[in-house]
Amino acid sequence: MIKYYSKSGRMLEQLPELSPQCWVNISPPFSQEELEDLALRLDIPIDFLTDSLDIDERSRYEREDDLRLIVINTPILNEVDDEIEATYITVPIGIILTPENIITITSFDNPVLQLFLDNKVKNFEPAQKGLFTLQIFEQNVFRFLTCLKKLNLKRNMIEKELYDSSRSKELKQLLSIEKSLVYFVTALSSNELLKMKMKRADILLIRSDEDKTDLFEDIIIDNSQALEMANTYTKILQSTMESSASIISNNLNIVIQRLTLITIILMVPTLVASFFGMNMPTGLEDSNQAFYWIILISVILTLILVWIFRRKRMI
Repeated sequence: MIKYYSKSGRMLEQLPELSPQCWVNISPPFSQEELEDLALRLDIPIDFLTDSLDIDERSRYEREDDLRLIVINTPILNEVDDEIEATYITVPIGIILTPENIITITSFDNPVLQLFLDNKVKNFEPAQKGLFTLQIFEQNVFRFLTCLKKLNLKRNMIEKELYDSSRSKELKQLLSIEKSLVYFVTALSSNELLKMKMKRADILLIRSDEDKTDLFEDIIIDNSQALEMANTYTKILQSTMESSASIISNNLNIVIQRLTLITIILMVPTLVASFFGMNMPTGLEDSNQAFYWIILISVILTLILVWIFRRKRMI
């Protein structure tokens, strides 16, 4: 679906057709024919549009005459409902700068672009293509930071459950978080290199604008902080998973030990009853108190065994 937007005052307005200095947003669903028609109308290579639809596309920029393509990766919630799949994945956003328009394209509904569509980002102006691109970068970094905090909070909750658990469910959830962090580290590293190259090459043509240059530097710093957070959380998670595996193994050993001790303790009354049930003289065959003597002996031997186990701190 291809939509056109422009800013009127503080409100974002949808336009009925393409016009100069407007924002062209391409989001699913759309067809190959629509992309080819738009590429023909704007005189841009079709590859600029289709490259951004590949989920494995790396962060990069490309320049062709007065056209500029920027591909940056952003996190989204994974729609695959599987406990061993990553909670978040990263997908590319394509940003195409033409002399008259800015075009964004993505193969998934994207929370970063949705902030602009909902007019929740202050002071953004599609006509100012360089500033608008920087604001997309900024909101993308904020999105990474938000997702990282959510993953870390989820990890803390799972870690608390692991101390008293011998199940593998929590480990699978930690594995899902670990996969998300791997995606994040890869995407943030790629995004950081992209931004540094863009700044050196002045792809956005903002070198003479001190405010925009400072904003770009702040975005690069925030991206570095997000990358550092992702690396730190990854190391913590790896340590947690190793410790959790040891805890689960220890809990399982404790359960097996207790079951073994219970089996040994219950075997004593069985052994006593079996002994007196043998077809041989025991001296209690004609006694009316034989049953009570057997019970008493069983209880005494059981208590002695329990006392021995407790003394050795096995119970």
